[in-house]
Amino acid sequence: MVVGCLALNASFEPLTMVPMRRALRLVLDGKAEIIEADSGRFVHSERLTLPRPAVIRLVRFIHVPRRFRRQVTNTFLFARDRYRCQYCGRTAAELRPRESLTRDHLIPMSRGGTNDWTNVVTACSPCNTRKGNRMPEEIGMHPLSAPVEPHFVHLSWAVRRLTPTQSKYIKLFYGEDTLHQLELLESGHPIRRSRTLLA
Repeated sequence: MVVGCLALNASFEPLTMVPMRRALRLVLDGKAEIIEADSGRFVHSERLTLPRPAVIRLVRFIHVPRRFRRQVTNTFLFARDRYRCQYCGRTAAELRPRESLTRDHLIPMSRGGTNDWTNVVTACSPCNTRKGNRMPEEIGMHPLSAPVEPHFVHLSWAVRRLTPTQSKYIKLFYGEDTLHQLELLESGHPIRRSRTLLA
């Protein structure tokens, strides 16, 4: 059964995953059309019966500014770093009570650092406290992997799994290479991020 619905722009560019209710509202309001449905499943109301959408496409093209596609949020940051502290290597499941995953700035904000993807890493609260406002080389704390700006499709995949039906639209718009990278993420293999995937 499909839990979320993949929303495509009018150009068929994958935009985001939306909750089922939001997808249905867009369809009922005439703002989107159902491209793929959850096989054999329907949504019923007093007057209507609709196929349960797996993929919808917006009727009108919407421009999405680049900065909103890849805004750094803790949800996406932790997903990018696979929910692992980039200093000690512990995962969220390995943290003790009262410890948590946090955002650490390699170059601290107090020393001119920015809140960009290439300057933030996931850190457990003890490591973040220990590093404080020092530079990595000053304290000898270097991240396990260099922080990079991820492709928003990788983040969508990490946060909400796509079904095979939905993933074919990733392949259609972004190509076989991106879909292969997503499959590597799913299997737990490390991915090599190429320039094309970060565009």
